Amino acid sequence: MAIELTDELIELERSAEAEREKALAGPYSVEAWRPWRDAAEAVQAAITAHAEAIGQPRFDVEAALKKLVRHPEPEGA
Repeated sequence: MAIELTDELIELERSAEAEREKALAGPYSVEAWRPWRDAAEAVQAAITAHAEAIGQPRFDVEAALKKLVRHPEPEGA
């Protein structure tokens, strides 16, 4: 059974990934990683709430979300 993901969850994960890429692009500093940590905390809280709302294991929701954002299906597939 496919797990339904909301647009909000997808955008939160994309935002966290974008912040991670920005942090990785420069030298390490606590300040450089703060936006990623904040975005990651937000997406983790949203994953937990969504999993509870749909009655699915949190791990499964997170895995489906990361797969969708990090490894999207090619167009037309």
